Amino acid sequence: MNAARAREALKRRLGERRILLLPGVAHAMAARLVAQAGFEAAFISGAALANVHWGFPDIGLIGMSEVVEEVRRIANAVDLPLIADGDTGYGNAVNVLRTVRELEATGVAGILLEDQVTPKRCGHFAGKQVVDAEEMLQKIAAFQEARRDPNLVLVARTDAYATHGLAEAIRRGRMYAEAGADVIFVEAPTSVDELRTIAREIPAPTLANMVEGGRTPVLTAGELEAMGFRIALFANTVMRAAAFAAREALSAMAASGSSAALVDRMLTWQERQELVGLPDFQAAEDRFVLWAAQRMAEAGTKGGGADRQDVSLPQDGSDS
Repeated sequence: MNAARAREALKRRLGERRILLLPGVAHAMAARLVAQAGFEAAFISGAALANVHWGFPDIGLIGMSEVVEEVRRIANAVDLPLIADGDTGYGNAVNVLRTVRELEATGVAGILLEDQVTPKRCGHFAGKQVVDAEEMLQKIAAFQEARRDPNLVLVARTDAYATHGLAEAIRRGRMYAEAGADVIFVEAPTSVDELRTIAREIPAPTLANMVEGGRTPVLTAGELEAMGFRIALFANTVMRAAAFAAREALSAMAASGSSAALVDRMLTWQERQELVGLPDFQAAEDRFVLWAAQRMAEAGTKGGGADRQDVSLPQDGSDS
């Protein structure tokens, strides 16, 4: 699936009434596991990138170029529509111009932008601050000007619930949708009734972020769909489950001095190689060897003897 088809697929999928279950990933292997499990799309979580690749908390310590580099690696690994976390756009509306262009060039199908101040922090942390709604509207305008593909999806997130209350968060969500955002994400409501109100009061596709242990009740995708949400995001479930399993494995290995007891709790050797595409690379190598052998055989049959000549490349870097 190329980038244009991925964007069309995501845009079309958001037009359906059934909910999109969206796992978060932080690296290419996790994205391949998501694809292997049959999910339709994935979310590249800024929090997970900070936690996994730098060991940092989600408080705005990594920059745009660092995020783009990791997003590009993930996008190269899977044929899934991906939504990349663009945080605040890493500055004002002018910064958003560059952020959108850089992220779009990786091949993602959508970008999330939020209305926190820069640097931002995790949506479920205390002490958040938001910019004026007008500044976020400027960023939405910058997104629309910067994108080259009109099907590139904008997820507009507001953190105004924590600072101004539910009514302001809904007001901003409606405003951002009217300005052209494709999906509205009200972060960190604290009750089921508030979730239901958000989905009912915002006349646009809405996203619910399910954070285990966070401020929002964790519901099933089916329950959120019944409320009217279009996306159920589980942004860091994969990362946290993997970290838990790794901690358990290390503890067991430290206690026993061996990995023998862990063999049935890890990918097999073959599963690991298949996950990272080794059979495809081996098949490609076989094709190239066969193709070259056939060309050499044809050259020999024509009697030129070219296949027996020693050909050396120039050592000075020239092409003469």
